[in-house]
Amino acid sequence: MEPRKISEALSVSPQIAIADVAEIKRLGFRSVICNRPDGEGADQPSFDEIKAEAEAAGLATRYIPIVAGKVRDEDAADFGRALDELPKPVFGYCRTGTRSATLWSLSQASILDTSEILRATKSAGYDMAGVVRRIVNGGKTPTDLADATYDIVIVGGGAAGIAVASSLKTRRSDLEIALIDPADIHYYQPGWTMVGGGIFDASTTAKTMGSLIPKGVTWIKSAVAAFEPGDDAVILDGCRVVKYKRLIVCPGLKLDWHKVDGLVDTLGRNGVTSNYRYDLAPYTWELVRGMREGKAVFTQPPMPIKCAGAPQKAMYLSADHWRRQGVLDQMDIGFYNAGGVLFGVKDYVPALESYVERYGAKLNFFHNLVAIDGPAKKAWFDVIEPEKEVRRISTDFDMIHVCPPQTAPDFIRVSPLADAGGWIDVDQSSLRHKTHTNIWSLGDVMNAPNAKTAAAARMQAPVVAANLIADIDGKSPVAQYDGYGSCPLTVERGKIVLAEFGYGGALKPSFPTWLIDGTKPSRLAWLLKEKLLPPIYWKAMLRGKEWLASPEKVSASRKV
Repeated sequence: MEPRKISEALSVSPQIAIADVAEIKRLGFRSVICNRPDGEGADQPSFDEIKAEAEAAGLATRYIPIVAGKVRDEDAADFGRALDELPKPVFGYCRTGTRSATLWSLSQASILDTSEILRATKSAGYDMAGVVRRIVNGGKTPTDLADATYDIVIVGGGAAGIAVASSLKTRRSDLEIALIDPADIHYYQPGWTMVGGGIFDASTTAKTMGSLIPKGVTWIKSAVAAFEPGDDAVILDGCRVVKYKRLIVCPGLKLDWHKVDGLVDTLGRNGVTSNYRYDLAPYTWELVRGMREGKAVFTQPPMPIKCAGAPQKAMYLSADHWRRQGVLDQMDIGFYNAGGVLFGVKDYVPALESYVERYGAKLNFFHNLVAIDGPAKKAWFDVIEPEKEVRRISTDFDMIHVCPPQTAPDFIRVSPLADAGGWIDVDQSSLRHKTHTNIWSLGDVMNAPNAKTAAAARMQAPVVAANLIADIDGKSPVAQYDGYGSCPLTVERGKIVLAEFGYGGALKPSFPTWLIDGTKPSRLAWLLKEKLLPPIYWKAMLRGKEWLASPEKVSASRKV
């Protein structure tokens, strides 16, 4: 007997023996549901035998036999009623437990989110890919099949999605491409650090999605519920089905604000802010501009996050403003980092440390924000130092800038495209899926070991476009991604440490060191960030113009 917990109300198991009933009782279960028809296996006890033993032990029972592979909508409804009526927790079983898990999934489809159902069953060891359309359809069997078919379907309309769509159209204008994204507005997220520092106006970082979709690309304004790679299909909310010949997945990251207890309740007030949200970045500047003394806290969660330097950029720009206002000596600045280093590429650390010293900021490594009380102006951190007991500490604040924990979106993490960590599983050079060869991924959601930045997506888009076109033409990959990412670290107003690096922390400068030495603060790098990068983003990257982003060709050694 192998009980596998799916929910607080239900655990399921492969076929049980009569002798297992006593153990089921001992484990605290109060009811048993059998979903296996009698006589399906030669060594299978009948339901009546199980029922007699269960009732003798004081357990309620229910018999809902299902022929393998033939779960009807009515069966799911019966299972749902049984789960409601029986004393809980309930123990369900069939030959392997799959039918019981399937019945639960369909019975809960109108109550729970699809991603929650898929996550629960996956964690119990059951793959619901075969019934995902029914789950998305509220547990009912869909009456239609594909609503549309395209040469290429792109999931995600952020920097990566629009850039790769444009790069594809530039290379092959006759391709039928659909881009799926439910958002009305597209944001230039790298600009939010500058908004929080009082340099950019927030409105300059937003444009309507419709104005940016490349000409000839169909915009499907919907959310994705699930993937069926075996059928080359994407399932949308509402159970619409979009089929593809080739798929590109790049929906970005999920900002998990709820993972910090109390954070959602106080964001945007009580001195609690974040440059990771469009509507909050102006509040960061409001707080910074209004502070003349007090304690300012800046946090960074465990990796991975969008732009690993963004949390400390907020600190540097804030501290520089207080320095210019002559109040820095009255400020108590603390940087609380869940990691153990200031920046992951050591070549840039000395310059950053000099600014930490200049601003008198206190570095607190291995400190992960876990809770916050806005009205009380108090934050709690778990200190998780190597080879030491976890301890919890608290600190007061007058202002706190929070970087939220970040994960892949739920519909990605529970999908058959994800690796064990929940990220799209790609070859780090070609960005092609390791298992499904007509699928590619780029941007923040895939598992290549690179920094998650817009600059990385700018380099990845041409690689994916070139390799996908090569695949259409029956060729092997022709372009490779070297892990390039860039993080313009705004250490003061007017100066930037321009970190550019690839896989393994190898430096990947775009300019000669006599022009911009990325390991040192530079006024020219600031000009690049303030004046040049926004138009490059809007007018080049998102329009398929690959300035300084031409894909690196695959070397002869890799082709062999």
